[in-house]
Amino acid sequence: MKNHMVKLLILLVLCIGLWFAAIGIVWIVSIRNNSEPPRQDTDAIIVLGAQVLPNGQPNRILKTRLEMAAEAYFAAPRPIICCGAQGDDEPAPEGNVMREYLIQLGIPETDIFAETQSRNTYENIRNAKQMLPQGTRSVLIVTSDYHIARALWIAGDNGLQAYGAGSPTYWKWRFKNHTKEALSWIKYCYMKLTHQV
Repeated sequence: MKNHMVKLLILLVLCIGLWFAAIGIVWIVSIRNNSEPPRQDTDAIIVLGAQVLPNGQPNRILKTRLEMAAEAYFAAPRPIICCGAQGDDEPAPEGNVMREYLIQLGIPETDIFAETQSRNTYENIRNAKQMLPQGTRSVLIVTSDYHIARALWIAGDNGLQAYGAGSPTYWKWRFKNHTKEALSWIKYCYMKLTHQV
């Protein structure tokens, strides 16, 4: 019984250590992703969704993603796919709200497409891939800095040549979002090792 408890304690310590190590790596990677300007030589842009407020406007995290996508578009115009379904607490699908916001920023509506069925990063990438114009060779994925690495891994799993543009995370939400993303990294690695992705 004592040996069993010791093994459980060691496993718990290892898991906590792995989690904190993942948080540190996510933090370092997000800083790097935040310092690189968006690439101009891709064929399309995919913007990953985030929460829409009760008033129908993108929240702050989503606005920074959309503003970065607009910056990338104006540097080199190309089709944009906005991804995100409607959550239980959202008044409209994220993809539609994102599209409207980009139109307000001056991007022609003919260049913006809304994907409104995806509820997580896996579905974002998979569904957006199906909407890419024929002949697309590479994509720029725009999301928050802490989220870029995993989004690119999933894009690679889906056979996409993808590059990332990470929008900065407001300091107030950094610890929470980086901590959650570290758990998502661990889950992704587990799924990869067990051939579930």
